[in-house]
Amino acid sequence: MAADTKTIPRKRVPAAERRDALIEAAVHHFAHGGLQGTKVSAIAADVGVAQPYVFSLFPTKRDLFLAAVNRCFDRVATLFEEAVADFEKNGPQEPEEDAMKAIGHAYMGRITENPDQLLLQMQAYAACGDDPGIQVSVRRNFARLVDLVRQLSGITDDEEIDGFFQIGMWCNVAAALGVEDFSVSSGWVESSLADGDDEPAGA
Repeated sequence: MAADTKTIPRKRVPAAERRDALIEAAVHHFAHGGLQGTKVSAIAADVGVAQPYVFSLFPTKRDLFLAAVNRCFDRVATLFEEAVADFEKNGPQEPEEDAMKAIGHAYMGRITENPDQLLLQMQAYAACGDDPGIQVSVRRNFARLVDLVRQLSGITDDEEIDGFFQIGMWCNVAAALGVEDFSVSSGWVESSLADGDDEPAGA
């Protein structure tokens, strides 16, 4: 009996699913390589598509970068909303915790668990210096977070909101540097200076 030579047709993946998968892969690659240092071919390879297909969905690498950055900020916004919903449902998880502190604790947990999200934020801020359009987009995303925190926390004092985001950026830098406690009194300055010479370039 002759072997059955029929092949099972490949399932066609909808463009919307491919687009979503490309953005997910882009988050990782842009987080580590930035806009200029990331190759679209590497993102395409992760998803199993050809590079021209990527450009059929995202006309330029910049468009794909912005889609990844937007997703990153969207996830931070969702995290804030979920943190407040959990706080309102279950109450404070530690003494004197309020909605804003609940947001902060959730954010710190997320950037520790998912460094890509933190690193992509840093890459987005860095890209602002070379591209006014990216600057406008990133600034709008950040403004939406500020407005969201105002709504979720019910706090109307601008200085308190400023303080929250200043601490958030302080935490971002600390996490990027691998410093658990960024306060000067914690000793990280002295221990870093005592580590010896820096690694040579290319090490």
